[in-house]
Amino acid sequence: MFKRRHPYLFFILVFTAIISTFSIAINIVTGVMLRKDVEAVEGVGIIEVRGMIVDATGITDQLKAFRENDNIKAIVLRIESPGGGVGPSQEIYREIRRTVGVKPVVASMGAMAASGGYYVAAGTDGIMANPGTITGSIGVLMQFTNFREMFEKIGIQSDIIKSAEYKDIGSPFRDLSEDEESTLQQFVDSVHRQFIVDVASGRNMSEEEISDVADGMIFSGEYAKEKGLVDRLGNFNDAVEWAGEKAGLEDDIARIYPPKEKFSFIRKILEMAAGEMEATLNRVHMGTVKGGYLYSP
Repeated sequence: MFKRRHPYLFFILVFTAIISTFSIAINIVTGVMLRKDVEAVEGVGIIEVRGMIVDATGITDQLKAFRENDNIKAIVLRIESPGGGVGPSQEIYREIRRTVGVKPVVASMGAMAASGGYYVAAGTDGIMANPGTITGSIGVLMQFTNFREMFEKIGIQSDIIKSAEYKDIGSPFRDLSEDEESTLQQFVDSVHRQFIVDVASGRNMSEEEISDVADGMIFSGEYAKEKGLVDRLGNFNDAVEWAGEKAGLEDDIARIYPPKEKFSFIRKILEMAAGEMEATLNRVHMGTVKGGYLYSP
C-alpha cells in the first residue's frame, strides 16, 4: 500500500538502505584488513608532522599508540613544518623523549623543518635531512599589531576597564610601555632558554654549543650537519632504512601508517563552520590575542 501511494519515497528509502548496508560492509572489511595489517606486520611506523604546529594531540596520540605496539619496531617522524606554537611543540618533544627510551625514533626532514619543527626533531634518536632542507631558526618571536595612529586619524578610541596593570598588554590601541616591553622580553628570553635546553638535551650537546647557533637564523641541511644539528644527509627512504637498522630489521622494511580517521560529513561541516568563525574572530580582534608567540619560521 505504502509503495503504491508513495513510489518515489519508497524508492529513496530502499536506495538509502542499500547504500547504508554497502557502506557498513565496506567499513567492516576495511577495518578487518587494517587490523590484520597492523597486527600481523612488523615494521617501521611513520608519523607525519605537517604544516604549522598548533595542536599536538594527534601527534602525541600516534606516538603513544606506536610506542605501545610491539609490531612497530622503530618510528620515523616525517617533518614538513615551519614551526608553530611553543606549547604544542614542547608536548610533542616530551612524547618523543618518552618514546626513544622504548624504541628508536628517527626524524626525516623534508623541504622545511625549522623552529618548532626543529624542536620536535631534536627529541629523536637521530636526524636525517636533505642537503637543501630549510632548518634551524632556533628562536622565539612574539608579535603585536599596533593600530594607534590609524585609529586616532579615523576617530576610534578604546575605553578599557581592567583588573590588573598588565591585563591589556599588547593592546592594538596603544603603544607598549617600557616596563611592558621589558616584561615581554624577559618572557621571550625565558622561552628561548627552554628551547636551547631541550635541543641541547636531545642532541647530547652543551647549551653553549646550541646557544652559538640559536640566533633565529635558518640553515641548510648541509650546514646544520656541520654544526651538529643533523646527523645524516638523505631522503625519506634513507631515514626508513636507518630506523630499520636501529631496530634490527631486514631489507624490504614494512612502513606502517596510523589508520585514517573515518570520514564524517557532519563533523566536516562543523569543522568548516568552526574554521570560518575563528577566521572571522581573528579579523575582528586582529592583534589582541595574548600569548600569540610562535617559533619564528
